[in-house]
Amino acid sequence: MSIPAIHPAWALPPTGITDGYSLEITAKDRPALIEAAAVIPAETPVAITFLPGESIDARIAAAVDVRRLGFEPMPHLSARRIGSQHELEQTVSRAVAEAGARRMFLVAGDPPIPAGPFADTMAMIETGIFEASGIQAIGIAGHPEGHPVMTVAQTWEALDRKRAAIGERGMATLIVTQFGFDADVSIDWLEQLRARGIDCPVRIGVPGPAGIKTLIRFAAHCGVGASATVLAKYGISLSRLLGTAGPDRLVDRFARRLSPDHGPVRLHFYPFGGLSRTVDWIDQYKAPHP
Repeated sequence: MSIPAIHPAWALPPTGITDGYSLEITAKDRPALIEAAAVIPAETPVAITFLPGESIDARIAAAVDVRRLGFEPMPHLSARRIGSQHELEQTVSRAVAEAGARRMFLVAGDPPIPAGPFADTMAMIETGIFEASGIQAIGIAGHPEGHPVMTVAQTWEALDRKRAAIGERGMATLIVTQFGFDADVSIDWLEQLRARGIDCPVRIGVPGPAGIKTLIRFAAHCGVGASATVLAKYGISLSRLLGTAGPDRLVDRFARRLSPDHGPVRLHFYPFGGLSRTVDWIDQYKAPHP
């Protein structure tokens, strides 16, 4: 499956570090997406997270809005939160039929005990539901800072197994990483990925501008490294937790270090401080960095 199956823009080399970026929203962010739509480039990929407490109807409605506004929806599915194969089938078929979804992002999810028959992403992939429904690409997680319950070797093994299974089913693989505050950690991981012969497109997670306490709270929840040294590189001092922080230094570092040798790479923004604020920051950063 070719790179354009993941998104047409991957066939074009970026002219700036923020070109071809993607965004992440929740179902509750629909009004914010509508408000910010005019300044988001057409066909921008927009991931819709699978939050507990949000109904299938709400997630599908968000995906429909993404498509209606001219963007590319990528609904998330959390294996351990899905109660039955029927629920999985209905979610995928509705996302395709109602929102024109062509790609989905799969995670295992946080619950230690699955709500249904799916303990991990492989269990969902192996159902055959995605290719049968017309899904062209599957997103899977990359872990530059490691995984809370797997060794480094196990994370590479799991990624290889998922990538192979997706390819065997005629779909393309996209890797999306968790956000981080240290560009060098992400790039070192990316270089290991390419050294292993894995040439899939990668989206590297970047936190949008947000309150410093909010960023630290999300980091703790997601297991992201946020030591005083790392935060200082990002531009945050633990002695000054008031105010906001943007990813200027982080994105600058990506711009300096990333090269064609790293393969197809784009940024994926997590708008912790609000979607409009993130999109505004991207536009402001892009102006002097074409």
